[in-house]
Amino acid sequence: MDDDSGDSRMKGLCILGATGSIGVSTLDVVARHPDKYKVIALTANSNIGVLLEQCKQFLPEVVVIVDALKAAEFQPLLQAAGLASIKVLSGTEALQQVATLPNVDSVMAAIVGAAGLLPTLAAAKAGKTILLANKEALVMSGALFMQAVAESGAHLLPIDSEHNAIFQCMPSGYTAGHRAKQARRILLTASGGPFRCMPLEQLPDVTPAQAVAHPNWDMGRKISVDSATMMNKGLELIEACWLFDVPADVIEVVIHPQSVIHSMVDYVDGSVLAQMGNPDMRTPIAHALAWPERFDSGVPPLNIFDVGRMDFERPDLERFPCLRLAYEAITAGGIMPTVLNAANEIAVDAFLNEQIRFTDIPVVIERCLQKFVAGEASSLDVVLATDLQAREISHEIIKTLRH
Repeated sequence: MDDDSGDSRMKGLCILGATGSIGVSTLDVVARHPDKYKVIALTANSNIGVLLEQCKQFLPEVVVIVDALKAAEFQPLLQAAGLASIKVLSGTEALQQVATLPNVDSVMAAIVGAAGLLPTLAAAKAGKTILLANKEALVMSGALFMQAVAESGAHLLPIDSEHNAIFQCMPSGYTAGHRAKQARRILLTASGGPFRCMPLEQLPDVTPAQAVAHPNWDMGRKISVDSATMMNKGLELIEACWLFDVPADVIEVVIHPQSVIHSMVDYVDGSVLAQMGNPDMRTPIAHALAWPERFDSGVPPLNIFDVGRMDFERPDLERFPCLRLAYEAITAGGIMPTVLNAANEIAVDAFLNEQIRFTDIPVVIERCLQKFVAGEASSLDVVLATDLQAREISHEIIKTLRH
């Protein structure tokens, strides 16, 4: 694409997971720049109320609702709103279909969990610009995903605030998937979640309501629990290994409760570059949407005087065993990160449904990991079969833990 066409025409956007927190924030940024992006496709699992309001405002050409019953309910709602021209699709295969439409330039990959893998991988194979908010695409199939990006010429732009911060701290002209040889360490920051200072003996009694109440960020229930266990940081660690082509021992997790510094890169000359800002996902979203330029995100400017101080701590692996398990999984390599992710999704769901205790989450994951040998993740079929097997094993482990 030449410079004129790249800058002057509106870019077609597909948002996978439009009704979640990242999808909503993405549309908030897009609404501020109506001359830059045309929303082509929106997808949701079942939240048709939010999706309908988004359709009224952004007039997509097509929507995907994974839940077929909800999709059937949605069509009459569109007609009643005078939006009968919007095409409605359902099912998981339709996610891949809209992620690869010819008039889609950029795909916001914001579906939480393993469900986001196939459409995000399809977008990579189609050479799209991928705004990657779905950690699991790289956690489950890192080598396969990065190979697809390289072969298709897709652009990969990280959306997680930490990975986006690292990306911004990399040398000018840097592209994801290549190691910056001058970078000595990556310092991946973490808030520590809501239980950073809670006495260890109280952790077994933590409730789902407590676990989803994050002190700094507004996130979905699953991701909030992951933050509370620091599995979220473990998954980000694995993702960072693939995004920046570094081994796990180059990445150091740093607890920074204020969430003002979003991550840092330590260079061989002694320089440490940090990206800072208010904790608002619209900042990394706007950075990726505008890349390589910048535009307004709607986020208030950071007032460093209000921040006052910034603290840093090493993570306590006794308090946060999920982080230890993530280091072990990526070090073992192969299918082990896939197992880790699957077991975590099942365990978190069981906790949110009050089937197991908060402290049982890492127990389920570790016991599941022990059932596997680190075989090579040689194909997508192997990854998906491993994911399914790990989920089945995790369900069986949970039956032995129910209190």
